[in-house]
Amino acid sequence: MSKSDSRYDDLPDVRDGLNKKERMILYCLQKTQQEFGGRNVPTITLYGRVVELVDISQEEFQEILSRLVGLTRDTHLLD
Repeated sequence: MSKSDSRYDDLPDVRDGLNKKERMILYCLQKTQQEFGGRNVPTITLYGRVVELVDISQEEFQEILSRLVGLTRDTHLLD
């Protein structure tokens, strides 16, 4: 994918509303939980797995992860 196509990475998919980075975080979480026998996955471990698949900063990762687990709300959806 070229740099000009990267603008589409943040667009939500019409099937479930997840963008590429959100999908990768959930995918890695599921795979890592399976490896850990269903136990909790350390955030740093999850970040390491995600960053192997997609270019994402620690801050963006934390923001997305917090939103996915329900610690924050997506305020732009309320406007």
